[in-house]
Amino acid sequence: MTVELYNKDGHVCLAFYDLVDEENNHAVQSNQFLIADNGHGALLDPGGNMTYNALLMGMQKYFPSKDLDYILASHADPDTIASVNKWFVVSHCKVMISALWTRFVPHFTTGRDLTGRIVGIPDEGMRLPLGQNEVWAIPAHFMHAEGNFHFYDPKSKILFTGDLGASLVDHADAEKPVTNFEDHLRHMTGFHRRYIVTNKVCRYWAAMVRKLDIEMIVPQHGCRFEGKEMVNRFIGWIENLECGVDLMTQDHYRLP
Repeated sequence: MTVELYNKDGHVCLAFYDLVDEENNHAVQSNQFLIADNGHGALLDPGGNMTYNALLMGMQKYFPSKDLDYILASHADPDTIASVNKWFVVSHCKVMISALWTRFVPHFTTGRDLTGRIVGIPDEGMRLPLGQNEVWAIPAHFMHAEGNFHFYDPKSKILFTGDLGASLVDHADAEKPVTNFEDHLRHMTGFHRRYIVTNKVCRYWAAMVRKLDIEMIVPQHGCRFEGKEMVNRFIGWIENLECGVDLMTQDHYRLP
């Protein structure tokens, strides 16, 4: 299902929620996103080969793939950018990814020279022009990956957070926004405790994003958080979450 997250003044944000057939191939559910602005476009975490054909067809209704400016990759996992070689073929896009991961991206391609089309985002992040607006790459290091970025769209006030905020929900429920935060915690807590490195980075991230005007937090997996109340509930929760190395003891490091 395609969900229109925002559409105003030539600026559109779309979420694609049903491109992975989880029942038949046991793959993790993942969401893909398109930001289009006045004839320019960016795909966020377009996914792997299982999502490519459906995403290509789905986005054509709103934006021609050949005019794609960017692939914005939060990190370098297969469910994020394994289909990148196909996007290089059908468009003139550049892949924007942490500078730590630029030399890994060619492993998803046929090995031809892609100099100039794989661009490293510096650790401090950057602002990328897109049509008459821009998208901000915001540091989210160690919030799953060593070099990790979230993408903020100041026009729609949407923060796309990759694996942060991910929830393990039924495939059919992923397109629905969170309505009961306390109940939703059972779908998020285990994932975040394992995949986020330490509470220290959670606190730094929370302090940083509170400076933004955010109307929606949209992760790569599961449900989104709509409205100031839900956004603030999530930020407050992640700020205080013990996770990763915070939870490790000697019992986790024993010989088998």
